[in-house]
Amino acid sequence: MMRRVALLPVLLLAPCAGAQILVPLDSRPATRVLPALIAGLEGGPVHVPAADLLGNAERGADVAALTAWLNAQPTDQPLIAALDTFAYGGLVQSRTSPLTVPEALARLQPLRDWQARTRQPVYAFITLPREPDATDRARNLVVVREMLGWARDGVFRELHVTWDDALPGSPAPAEGAALAKEAPANVRVYPGADEVLSMLAARALAPAERTVRVVYSDPAKAQAVIRYEGIPLTQSAANHAQASGFRVVESGPADLTLFVYNGGDARQAAVRISGLLRRGPVAVADVAQVNLGNTRLWTDLATLRQHANLRALAAWGTPGNNLGTALAHARLSLEGADPVRQDALLAREYANDVIYSAEVRAALRKAIPEDQLNTPAGQARLLDLARAYFPLRVGLTYRLEDAALPWGRSFEWDFDLEGH
Repeated sequence: MMRRVALLPVLLLAPCAGAQILVPLDSRPATRVLPALIAGLEGGPVHVPAADLLGNAERGADVAALTAWLNAQPTDQPLIAALDTFAYGGLVQSRTSPLTVPEALARLQPLRDWQARTRQPVYAFITLPREPDATDRARNLVVVREMLGWARDGVFRELHVTWDDALPGSPAPAEGAALAKEAPANVRVYPGADEVLSMLAARALAPAERTVRVVYSDPAKAQAVIRYEGIPLTQSAANHAQASGFRVVESGPADLTLFVYNGGDARQAAVRISGLLRRGPVAVADVAQVNLGNTRLWTDLATLRQHANLRALAAWGTPGNNLGTALAHARLSLEGADPVRQDALLAREYANDVIYSAEVRAALRKAIPEDQLNTPAGQARLLDLARAYFPLRVGLTYRLEDAALPWGRSFEWDFDLEGH
């Protein structure tokens, strides 16, 4: 019997009591769809703005329409929000926006008004922009410091100040260190961006602390500084664990084991993950390469039928992206996820992080020039190439129903799976 697994429409219901409210960083599936699916694991409704209200690579969010949308949402649950969306129109726009400090703060005021009116907690984050794209770092820093003041005043239950893609020479790590010294207790400062909304959803929806043990495929290599964050992988894992509601433990029992594949023998790593699963809940973050899952690791796990038993998997982005989304998903899965939604989310993660990132994207780039992807022919070729990798068996078996390139580029896709 076919069982349709179509979760995203549930997220876009009309306002109702008890719904979670998320304002994403922009309209990308990684920042809009994935956090909402993670937040909805227990089965309740999650409200996110329509993609056309949010920013993309060419234009920022429609802040007036977004404010109207927010004011029409329920007022009995926390708000989880990306502040750059209101202040500048999105992550891309936060780097180059010509807005002044007073203009950016005026665009943020509806969030403060919402909290004053509803008295509900607000979990929010704001980014330090990446170099060399940032055109007015001084402006962004002033706005961030104003948000520290809002956190001190109680506008935010939690504020996370994160930095985006810190390559060597970026001023963001030093800026973050200075901000951390002056931040109140309800502010966290660390490298991150696209994954942070998912982690804040975990903080808001599962406030009790759980324990996690982190296991690396290459422990010695984990001490090295990683690209895009400017800190060792071990420190990034600790940052993301704490920001997702975990306490890292070195020994003794733990609620979750996070296996971090950071290189080495992929087949041996798959066998080790299988052994860990016999002892308790496991999530896997594949960080050996940026934006690219390791096909040997995941093929072996699928052959062993163990990918279906994970609490979460992530391989789609930077090390921080993958650590954060795996931990956020796993944290909420520990609260009693709806089994159909959990399986569908694992299927989506596998389809995106392994099938698309490691196989389909390269084939698409070979078949169609990048400047021709945002055409009917490009979109049709995407669907044709991707369907060769389906059906996908997790717990249910999933068929690819549709696929598209929402930003008209090969980096990310969006897609619908049907499970039976």
